[in-house]
Amino acid sequence: MDFSHILNYKNFGLKALFALFLAFLSFNAYSNQENATIEPAGAEAGHHAVAEEKFDPTVTILEHISDAHSWHLWGHTSLPLPVILYTPQGLEVFSSANLMDEHHAPKPYAGKHYTYVNEHEHIKALKADGTVDESVSILDFSITKNVAAMFISVILILVIFISVAGSYKKRVGKAPKGLQSWLEPLIVFVRDDIARPNIGYKYEKFMPLLLTIFFFIWFNNLLGLVPIFPGSANVTGNIAVTMVLAFIVLIVVNINGNKYYWAHIFKPDVPFWLLPIMWVVEIIGVFSKPFALMVRLFANITAGHIIVLSLISLIFIFKTLAIAPVSVAFVLFMDVLELLVAFLQAFIFTMLTALFIGTAVEEHHH
Repeated sequence: MDFSHILNYKNFGLKALFALFLAFLSFNAYSNQENATIEPAGAEAGHHAVAEEKFDPTVTILEHISDAHSWHLWGHTSLPLPVILYTPQGLEVFSSANLMDEHHAPKPYAGKHYTYVNEHEHIKALKADGTVDESVSILDFSITKNVAAMFISVILILVIFISVAGSYKKRVGKAPKGLQSWLEPLIVFVRDDIARPNIGYKYEKFMPLLLTIFFFIWFNNLLGLVPIFPGSANVTGNIAVTMVLAFIVLIVVNINGNKYYWAHIFKPDVPFWLLPIMWVVEIIGVFSKPFALMVRLFANITAGHIIVLSLISLIFIFKTLAIAPVSVAFVLFMDVLELLVAFLQAFIFTMLTALFIGTAVEEHHH
């Protein structure tokens, strides 16, 4: 398959414009922060002092990369999300708007069973005196920002692939067109460069899983680079999401493991007295492989978000627009790099998944 038509100058220019657009949106979104006032370089003294809260980049960065019960849009405007709690007294559902005031600050909410407060994105019950009641165990099944973002990405993937599948049915034997021509090279890439070399002749059985993993990670990585709704959610940079993906890989690999796979773990070709040590080593290896998948994806995506936000924060830290061109230039460079990382991390996770499956289904011939 020749991919040279993808790397022409026209598409490269579109990618550069897209990266520039992301940099502009990033600068524009964070310039609306009301807790930082930017003064032009060389501003004259004598003006009335304006009381302002000192800009803390750590708070801004952690707010972006962490999950939340509402979706922050701009300033004090947020999109409330459903709060679903299972308490000792039963189920309780309400809007997250009830847990914050007009200034986006936490406030208590008197529910049907308890009075609740959002303490650092953990919903807790309050006693009559206003202190947290640690004796009340609450299970939080809320639709948080990351969950809502996953719904958006899943709906987007379903719409795209159902449309493409319909096009294949209507255009049997014809050249791909529209979304088909865009997705077919990627599907062929996953099949010929990831699944087939690493799994072997049994690759077709695992193609739906590998394609789902690849496009789910890639789409969420790309949406995470868009700093405004419906983007900006750090889905693949959330350790819980990568843990679930890694757990799925762990289950698939070990369910499909053949007799050679399990013999390598429990009956390795070593002296008898080394067997107890090898059992420990091999069992640790079974869990360490998906654990490495989980940490690698989480760390790389989160690090990229932190670097971009740190570069933008330089404008507010120095409180001068003089640093803006330098900051935006670095953000533009990082956004272009993050476009590559978004694809690369989806590729690496999918390739290692295929490699682990391949080692489990490989047949040894003597």
